[in-house]
Formats: sequence, structure tokens, C-alpha cells
Amino acid sequence: MSDMVKIGLIQAKHDVDGNEPVDTHKEKAIEKHLGLVRDAAQKGAKIVCLQEIFYGPYFCSEQNSKWYDSAEEIPNGPTTKKFQELAKELEIVIVLPIYEREGIATYYNTAAVIDADGKYLGKYRKQHIPHVAVGNEGHGFWEKYYFKPGNLGYPVFDTAYAKVGVYICYDRHFPEGARLLGLKGAEIVFNPSATVAGLSEYLWKLEQPAHAVANGYYLGAINRVGVEAPWNMGEFYGQSYLVDPRGSFVAIASRDQDEVIIGEMNKKMIREVRDTWQFYRDRRPETYGEMTALLP
Repeated sequence: MSDMVKIGLIQAKHDVDGNEPVDTHKEKAIEKHLGLVRDAAQKGAKIVCLQEIFYGPYFCSEQNSKWYDSAEEIPNGPTTKKFQELAKELEIVIVLPIYEREGIATYYNTAAVIDADGKYLGKYRKQHIPHVAVGNEGHGFWEKYYFKPGNLGYPVFDTAYAKVGVYICYDRHFPEGARLLGLKGAEIVFNPSATVAGLSEYLWKLEQPAHAVANGYYLGAINRVGVEAPWNMGEFYGQSYLVDPRGSFVAIASRDQDEVIIGEMNKKMIREVRDTWQFYRDRRPETYGEMTALLP
């Protein structure tokens, strides 16, 4: 297996007004992203990650039960199956963030991981769900109306090209899970997001490079672009990027354009960085017990 692996990150504007039927949103967005994934593969990407709940608007701008109809079972839903076929055809790994329904009416913010032969490897469910995620000018995203907190832990998926971890949007503010992904062997972690300008934008290029350095892995951060009608909650400011284990930006996207970002990961660098900065060797887990207590 080569040490050099091209990574594709996809950021895109959602073009359909939120008042349109759910099926219209999904049809248009899936069609658009199928083309973007093909573009990434043509540019040499072997692992491709899409943005958070890629097949619709970020509907958490409102509390409306209509959006429950956009959820699908994983892996038995039609979208996962469609992208399994695409992964097999293009011989690429796909990280596919969609809205998951389990059973009759339990919902998660989830990403399925599909290997280069089309095999479904498993899924990650977003662990940290804010009561109200504050967007631009103090407006809120009502995530707890739509998502139950994840219950699958922090899995790492051994794909054809690299060991992959996933950490979704608000998760990025919590270093504990980022560390667990590294301890479990992740060589690259993807954070698909839906993040608007305002309170936390200054953290966008700060926290995740810090996770990459602290844990000695690559990190792909993906954000949407544009303003989504009719809510107009703020600007999704793009700037998706790939950062290496030294905290250096390998590739970064524009603020406002649909874009396929291609960057190359070098697994030899991961080994070199971990040999230099022996953070895992020098850990003192026996001193961290208080972290699992309800403090303060």
C-alpha cells in the first residue's frame, strides 16, 4: 500500500429553497454530489468525504417534523446503496454523512463509511449534540429536536487506503473523542460540518489543526457554502481544508464556491511526527480518572 494517498473534500451550496418537498431536496443534492464525487475521483482522490447531511439544507434552522422524512436507514437506505455502487465503480473510499433513522422513529446525525470495493464498513454517529448551536447574530440551530446523541463510540475504519475516523461538526470542540480516534489508530479523521459565520468562525482553523498535531494524524474539515433560504440564518463560509500532523494546511478551499478540494496525505509523515513527538508514549492515563467524573 502506498504511503501517498490523495484526499478529496467536497463543499457545496444547497440550491433548493427549504419550502420545497423533501424528495426534491434529496434528488437535486444527490445528483449534484454524484457529479462532484466523480470529479474528485478523476482528479485522483482515493478517499472522498462529503459535507454534513449532504443531501439537503441544514434544516436545523427550524423545528419542522417534515425533515424526519429525509432520514434513511443505514446501510439499507437507498442513498447508502447508491454510493456503495459509486465507490465500487470508482474504486474509492467514501465518507457519506446523512440523516439516519433507526427503527420506527429514532434519528441520528451519522456518517457511513464505504470501502473502495463498495463494502459498507460501518458508521459513526455524532456524539455531541448542543441544545442550541448558536449561529450568526445569535440565531440557533435546533439540533436536539432532530438528533439523538451517538451511541457507537469512536470507531476507526480500516479502509483500502488508510485508517479512517469520523468526527461530525460540533464534535470538533471536544478533544477527548479526537484523542480516542488517534489511540485507535486513525491516520486521517474527517469532520463534515455545517457551520455559519459568527461566534465560532475564529476556531475553524485553530481547533482542528490542534487535534491533528496532538494526535499525529491528518484531518479533513469540510464546511458548506452559501446562505440557505428561506431561513437565511447566516453564511456557511466554506474554507474546507486538509491539515497534516504538523498543523500545516495541505489544501484549502474558497469561502463561497462549490469546490472539490484535493490534497495528498503522506503516511510516512505520520510515522515521522509520532516518532518525534511521543505524545502517546508519554501519556499518563492513570492520572486522568477525574475526566470521567461529572465535574465541575
